[in-house]
Amino acid sequence: MIENISEDIWTLLEEEARRINSPAFIDADPVQFPRRFSSQPDAEIASLLSATIAWGNRRMICRDCDRMLALMGHDPHAYVMERAYEDLPDGNIHRTFFNRNLRHFLRGLHRIYSRHATLEDFAAACGATAAEAPAWHLVEAINMELRQANDGKDDSRCLPLNLKATALKRVNMALRWLVRDDGIVDLGLWRALRPAQLFIPLDVHVGNTARQLGLIDRKANDRRTTEELTALLRTRRPDDPVWFDFALFGIGVGAVRTDETDEIGL
Repeated sequence: MIENISEDIWTLLEEEARRINSPAFIDADPVQFPRRFSSQPDAEIASLLSATIAWGNRRMICRDCDRMLALMGHDPHAYVMERAYEDLPDGNIHRTFFNRNLRHFLRGLHRIYSRHATLEDFAAACGATAAEAPAWHLVEAINMELRQANDGKDDSRCLPLNLKATALKRVNMALRWLVRDDGIVDLGLWRALRPAQLFIPLDVHVGNTARQLGLIDRKANDRRTTEELTALLRTRRPDDPVWFDFALFGIGVGAVRTDETDEIGL
């Protein structure tokens, strides 16, 4: 972990996070979709699915999240529990994520929600909320459910499989939405996991910004870099390290832009 970050850098990060973590951020970001729901299971499913396709142009991501939820009748939990996904025709959801991938994912979620009232309950039951790396532990458990619900088959389009290497950007982002509770952008629905336990959602833009600011020096946007960057951010905000995600994303991309250059990386 890099040490001796200048106060000027920390001041920049604090100011940018405070500026970008605002209601104006919501309408151009996929976080808007779980925020539509008052039911925790609905918000959890919308968070997982919206985060799963959150790569590429933000305008396209939001368009495709909206269309995906429309396929589910804007009632994701009921759609999952009624197994309506089995009647979903072939088609494309977003870029390389297709209806067949969505069916695979929802079969696993049906298995989870058949035994647990919420994904938070499942996360606690599988030990993720007590783990040192909650997102990776949770994904390992969800992948097991997906595998059992799909005749032993895996699907890396739903969730990453190489958990020793992946930064798990999209799941860490979904957990940020569900766990952080400052009442501005993120939903703060979960109580079994604390903001202090979260890891930064590391993608190419966040990684490049962090390198330009001298926060990390590794070139790979992988799990180790995620852990090192989060450890550094915890030295400044131990109770809420991923608050700095707003600054790192905003400096690298822009807080509310939706033009063709405004992209979210993998």
